[in-house]
Amino acid sequence: MTEQPIIEAHDLGVRFSKGRKRTGSLRELFIHRGKRQAQNQPEFWPLRHVNFSIKPGEAVGIIGSNGTGKSTLLRLLTGVYIPDEGYVVRRGNIAPLIALSAGFSGDLTGRENVNLVASLHGMSKEELNAKFDEIVEFAGVEDHIDTPVRHFSSGMKVRLGFSVISQLQHPILLVDEALAVGDKRFKQKCYKTIRRLLKEGRTLVLVSHSEKDLTRFCSRGMYLNAGQLVVDGTVEDALAAYQAVEDEKVPV
Repeated sequence: MTEQPIIEAHDLGVRFSKGRKRTGSLRELFIHRGKRQAQNQPEFWPLRHVNFSIKPGEAVGIIGSNGTGKSTLLRLLTGVYIPDEGYVVRRGNIAPLIALSAGFSGDLTGRENVNLVASLHGMSKEELNAKFDEIVEFAGVEDHIDTPVRHFSSGMKVRLGFSVISQLQHPILLVDEALAVGDKRFKQKCYKTIRRLLKEGRTLVLVSHSEKDLTRFCSRGMYLNAGQLVVDGTVEDALAAYQAVEDEKVPV
């Protein structure tokens, strides 16, 4: 019996209004939809007619220029955005290593934020208690864990966010440039963690501009251009297509 894909995208598309951020919330959908009609705001499709499926345990790299729909696609896969066309099937929970510090409250301490974020992603109190020291040590914030997060540097917040999310037992791992943040030592810790998760059979979807990171972790690549999925093949195929388009943009 053929194993079902863990992620499927069917004719996926999302529509934005120019000059307005998309939140994906019900409030935004109802209120802004009315405003959009009333004000006749111009619209565009950052992503449209996208189809693919990902098998359990696959490591897929997504590449494309800025503004081609990569982060939009991840937000559709996580459910942050609701598609205007098509649909997404997810057969497993997602550990999102994207916007890693976005869920933190500046008024709460690092300890309180760890508890909050872990619980929001379904980690039990018992699991967190068992992993708490490891989370804090991995992030390198032992001396600041009881300090309000508003006093953390951006790097400290990202490290703590990565540390919490990477401890989730969810089968799908989405990474959006998280590996580009931090010093060399922290990057090596991130690489080691992702290798471990892949060996455990997790599914990885990685958005990156780093050829080294894409070839380090991924065997399959998807190249997005102007909101369209142009290449879905080996990671080398996707990188070659991306580079060919980028080379055409460089004036002779």
